[in-house]
Amino acid sequence: MRILVINPNTTASMTAKIGEAAASVASGSTEVVAVNPADGPPSIEGYFDEVFAIPGIIAEMAKAPADAYVIACFDDTGLDAARCATEAPVIGIGEAAFHMASLVAGKFSVVTTLARSVPAIEHNLAKYGLASRCAKVRSSDVAVLELERPGSNARHRISQEIARAIREDHAEAIVLGCAGMADLARSLSEEHGVPVLDGVVCAVTLAESLFKVGLKTSKIGGYAAPRGKRFAGMFAPLSPAG
Repeated sequence: MRILVINPNTTASMTAKIGEAAASVASGSTEVVAVNPADGPPSIEGYFDEVFAIPGIIAEMAKAPADAYVIACFDDTGLDAARCATEAPVIGIGEAAFHMASLVAGKFSVVTTLARSVPAIEHNLAKYGLASRCAKVRSSDVAVLELERPGSNARHRISQEIARAIREDHAEAIVLGCAGMADLARSLSEEHGVPVLDGVVCAVTLAESLFKVGLKTSKIGGYAAPRGKRFAGMFAPLSPAG
C-alpha cells in the first residue's frame, strides 16, 4: 500500500523527520511518501495558522493519490475536509495518539508546544469523546520551529513538562503534542519509564490496519464528497468536480 504523510506546514526539515518516523514503523510492503505544501505557514501554532494550511493539504492529496493519508499536525488540521476529499482512510496524528494512549493507560497527559495550542487540543479531545481519559493538556513553552534548531534546549523543556505531568497529573502515559517531536518519543519513554506516544507512528500503524481490513471513509453524512462547484480566484484549482 501507499501512505501519503502530509506535513501541513512548509518546513521541509520537519517533513523529513516526520517521514523517517513514519517509515520506521511501516510494513516492508508499505510505501511511505512524506510531503508538505509549497505555500502556507512554516509552523502551525493555533487557529489562525490552521486556516492557511488547509488548502495546501487538499492540494497535496489531489497531486498524489494514495491508499491512505496521514495529516501530520497534532491539531488534526483540515482532517474533516480531507476525509470529504477521498474514500481512502485519513488519519490525524492527534486522534490516533489519543486512541492509542487510551489502550495502554488509564489516564494520559498531552505535552504540546505553546499555550495557544492547548485550546484546540482540548476541543479535539472533547470532540473525539476522549476528554475524560486525558488528565491534562500541558504547554512546554517550546515554539514549533525551536524543535528544528540545532542547539535548542527544547527537548529539555519537554522532558521537564513530562516529569511534572507524571508527578502532578498522575499521568500513566504521555502523548507528544507536535509532529516535530516525532524523534523524541523513544528516548523520553526510556528516560521517564512510561509510554510516550508520537502521533506519527500511531497514525501510520492505524492507516495500515484500516487498509488491511478494507475499511474506507464513509460517504454518507458529513464526509460525503463535496458538491461540484467552481471556486473563485486563487482557489479555482481546488474546485470540486462533484
